[in-house]
Amino acid sequence: MPTRYLIAGTLALLLAASYAAPADEDPHAKHRAMMQQKTEPAAEFTDMDLRDRALLNQDGDEVRFVSDVIGDNIIVMDFVYTTCTTICPVLSALFTQVQGKLGDQLGEEVIMVSMTVDPTRDTPQRLKAYAAKHRAGNGWVWLTGPKSSVDDVLTGLGAYTTSFEDHPPMVLVGDGRSGEWKRLFGFPNPDRIMQVVNELQDRRSGGG
Repeated sequence: MPTRYLIAGTLALLLAASYAAPADEDPHAKHRAMMQQKTEPAAEFTDMDLRDRALLNQDGDEVRFVSDVIGDNIIVMDFVYTTCTTICPVLSALFTQVQGKLGDQLGEEVIMVSMTVDPTRDTPQRLKAYAAKHRAGNGWVWLTGPKSSVDDVLTGLGAYTTSFEDHPPMVLVGDGRSGEWKRLFGFPNPDRIMQVVNELQDRRSGGG
């Protein structure tokens, strides 16, 4: 089944579930409202405070966030947690589609990164199992680690919240070489994400 139908089906089920409980009893009411928005999020330039903390990838290997993961790559990044039943499955499904669009670029010039916002529960093993559900291949890195380290990295990225369940849906696309980053709130179309990736690649080649 094409990924776009899986995404549409996931959204439909999640939106239908939003009527099962009143908004004041639904801890994810804000997230469900975001999923009903039809407008494509703008890609906003943003300053990024990249903090080179030691984290763990989905294989349990220690990696430093800036030195080993960001490097001079073009990065496409989102934020998830494995027990999420609302925005995270949708974002991960979108990233599966981006992975297909990147093709051979993935793992070469472009790296996809999914970082947990719930490092206490999201061990490398849990992330690896979650990644497998979304058919993540080489070049799609999943990050967790000590809570203090993960929280510090999330703070620098503007993605930290005191309650991880309230983390906003967003995608970061940036160039580790030039330091240029854009932030897309909500659920950007995979083609919109690819447009930002292509713009950063054009600037590298002197075309932008």
